[in-house]
Amino acid sequence: MTPKYKRILLKLSGESLMGDKNFGWDPEVLTRYARDVKGMVELGIEVAIVIGGGNIYRGMNEAETGIERAHGDYMGMLATVINGMAIQAALEKEGVFTRLQSAIKMEQIAEPYIRRRAMRHLEKNRVVIFGAGTGNPYFTTDTAGSLRAIEIKADVILKGTRVDGIYTADPEKDPTATKYETITFAECMAKNLKVMDMTAFALCMENKLPIIVFDMNKPGNLLKVLMGEKIGTLVQ
Repeated sequence: MTPKYKRILLKLSGESLMGDKNFGWDPEVLTRYARDVKGMVELGIEVAIVIGGGNIYRGMNEAETGIERAHGDYMGMLATVINGMAIQAALEKEGVFTRLQSAIKMEQIAEPYIRRRAMRHLEKNRVVIFGAGTGNPYFTTDTAGSLRAIEIKADVILKGTRVDGIYTADPEKDPTATKYETITFAECMAKNLKVMDMTAFALCMENKLPIIVFDMNKPGNLLKVLMGEKIGTLVQ
């Protein structure tokens, strides 16, 4: 079978890297994700990755942390670079060629984000990891993922989460919640479903970039999504 998508952006939360731990990352999770990504590359799919930083630092709540929002957001951006380096190391251990690009200059460990260079890396079958969000405070890594996906002309955003799609309510709290197979951007906004933050969502809607929300932790799911199987929820 031929993959349905040629170029994808994989959006992962920092928390997904923790596994059963309370902080940082689980080496087994990193290895599993790296092998999943390697499988995509071997199929000829061009892969870009954006990872959050919530497993290391969440600076959203100024009242709790005592750190002003903008300052905290920069701290969070640095956390995403640490996660980017971790997934880069895991990928390279599996023999995958990678490039880490950062929206904040840090020449010793990452290339600066340059759109055309990122696209050239993808064409050469290198996995490109985008770190440091958009480089600006007040924007989430969801927004960074949407922005980068549009810039590199990705076919789809694959949002890997702990649940297998979008539900009418939080399935971890409400046992009566039912899953959407497909849903429109307009419906998500009308029902206030927390797929991504609104800035990220608006970018995808305006640029007609579909999002697939799926359970990244179920083995084989990623490959099934790429082959066009009905896994998770498609937002279009």
